[in-house]
Amino acid sequence: MDGPIAAASESPLPARVPLATEPLGILGSLKAARRNVLSILPEIATRQPMVSGKTGKRWHMVMDPGALRRILLENLDNYPKSDVTKNLLKPAIGESLFIAEGAHWRWQRRAAAPAFTHRNIANLAPMMSLAADRATERIAIAGGKRAVDVAAEMVTTTYEVISDVTFSGERGLDRAAVHRAIDGYIAETGKISLFDILGLPTWVPRPGRMIAGSALKEMKRVADHAVNARRESGPKPVPDLLDLLLAGVDPETKRQMNTEELRDNLLTFIVAGHETTALTLGWALYLAAFDPERQARAREEAQSVLNGRTATAEDVPNLPYIRAIVDETLRLYPPAALVSRTAQSPDTLGGREIRAGDTVMIPIYTLHRHKMLWSEPDAFRPERWLAAEKPERYSYLPFGDGPRICIGASFALQESVIILATLLSRFAFSLVPGRTPDPVMILTLRPEGGVWLMAKPL
Repeated sequence: MDGPIAAASESPLPARVPLATEPLGILGSLKAARRNVLSILPEIATRQPMVSGKTGKRWHMVMDPGALRRILLENLDNYPKSDVTKNLLKPAIGESLFIAEGAHWRWQRRAAAPAFTHRNIANLAPMMSLAADRATERIAIAGGKRAVDVAAEMVTTTYEVISDVTFSGERGLDRAAVHRAIDGYIAETGKISLFDILGLPTWVPRPGRMIAGSALKEMKRVADHAVNARRESGPKPVPDLLDLLLAGVDPETKRQMNTEELRDNLLTFIVAGHETTALTLGWALYLAAFDPERQARAREEAQSVLNGRTATAEDVPNLPYIRAIVDETLRLYPPAALVSRTAQSPDTLGGREIRAGDTVMIPIYTLHRHKMLWSEPDAFRPERWLAAEKPERYSYLPFGDGPRICIGASFALQESVIILATLLSRFAFSLVPGRTPDPVMILTLRPEGGVWLMAKPL
């Protein structure tokens, strides 16, 4: 359990996904998945350690921390990312860290790891602080008189951060075009096809995924140009992410990334690095507006630490309640709310037989709201992260876990705390009646319709 927190109350609960209460079947699953992938999750997945079934092929949903440890750590190589995941993302990000398996993943991870040390991430913080200031200026234009879609604002803000830390000072780079290409690709490819649910072979073309080809070519061309230009010009005085990846060497094989590998990993960091953090911040601001008392506590902490300044990397350790809000947001609205693996050989998970070829799903959304693992699972309770007793390992997986835990986790957490603390110290956010965001998963868990809030300057 997650330790003592504020007493249970009858207060309303923040937005959540209505989970399935009866079997959907293949066509029902297809219809539900095209609207919201998470609506195919059964409600019993918040009460049972595992749920198994067959929809074209055998599948298992795993919510048991011990079984999750086996999938993500003890028997990692038996559970590579599913073909569904690879089909969606490989055209955009190739055999990058996110998709590669085995030895090809290991050498890339070792080569990229130095870029994500605590020191290098702290060195990138000024770009996060600058983006927080720009966001303040944009939100202030509304003057507290009209609603602001903070979800869209946070996409702009985090894209500024990721493009600054990857392409800092790159002249002639059309950042807006890269952003449009990424959004277009996710919109077209992120819809799970019936073919995916049925497990049809990857060579069967998926309608809709062929449309995104031209946007993709342009995105890759722009990134290739940036990589080659930086090779010629040399590193910046304070190295950015591109410099750090260019300098990266696998200490075991002495291998360095070539232009294509660099580009694919750079695009991975851009896609993953801004979309997921933007969602976290958009949902965090919604939760702050949803609970004015907890927002007031967070503002008090931020204002006492910052004294009117913009937050920096040095402030992050002194903002524990802001960090607790980020952690709780990631629990309630994990950006990657459902991940899928394919078993390579027979195994046993939670006492259940797993056969080669079975789809093994980790429904992070229901894991994070599981009644056996969390008290008040659907409630917004940041205090649970400040309790002495921390949640059980493998019950909380916003960044995955094991050797393949997200390489950019500490980057994302630092960025989220800096931007959230800055904004809460400068504005009082309140809900707009009738504009509750709808949590819908395409590739990530997005607030459909935006997060419309009033933002009163302080």
